[in-house]
Amino acid sequence: MQSVLETCESKMQKSLESLSREFDGLRTGRASTTLLDKIRVDYYGAETPINQVATISVPEARTIVIQPWDKSVLSAIERAILKSDLGLPPNNDGKLIRLNFPPLNEERRKQLVKGAKATAEQSRVAMRNIRREAIDELKRMEKASEISEDERKDGEGKVQKLTDSFIEKINSLSDEKEKEIMEI
Repeated sequence: MQSVLETCESKMQKSLESLSREFDGLRTGRASTTLLDKIRVDYYGAETPINQVATISVPEARTIVIQPWDKSVLSAIERAILKSDLGLPPNNDGKLIRLNFPPLNEERRKQLVKGAKATAEQSRVAMRNIRREAIDELKRMEKASEISEDERKDGEGKVQKLTDSFIEKINSLSDEKEKEIMEI
């Protein structure tokens, strides 16, 4: 029974980390280097993460500066940013690239909040699916006489407590992200 609980907790933790990464990549009008994590640059024929070919910094709240170690890769970085779904035009001055984040209007903020809430709900559904799998496994173990009925009921209670705690963490992350998006 302990292995079922450990597996359940591990899956829930991975799902929560996935949500956190998803939220980190959500553009909020504030510059964050994590927005560039998914961007790959064609560097001498290999698709390379942008942070492995350049120094990325946030000198101001609404600006990201990308300074490549090799100036010849500037145009490749610029192309990769244009192809990405960031929706930000890169400003290339020959030495570095600047990404300027315009302030978000009210309508766009509401759209982002709606998207964040939908993402959080997907995570809640994933948590409930993990809970269902764990409970099904406990029932299977009871049928196979590996555990008793009392142990199964105890395990189900523990799985439910685990699920509740992770859903609370999702709600907390979601509320935090909503507050971040809506602040001006």
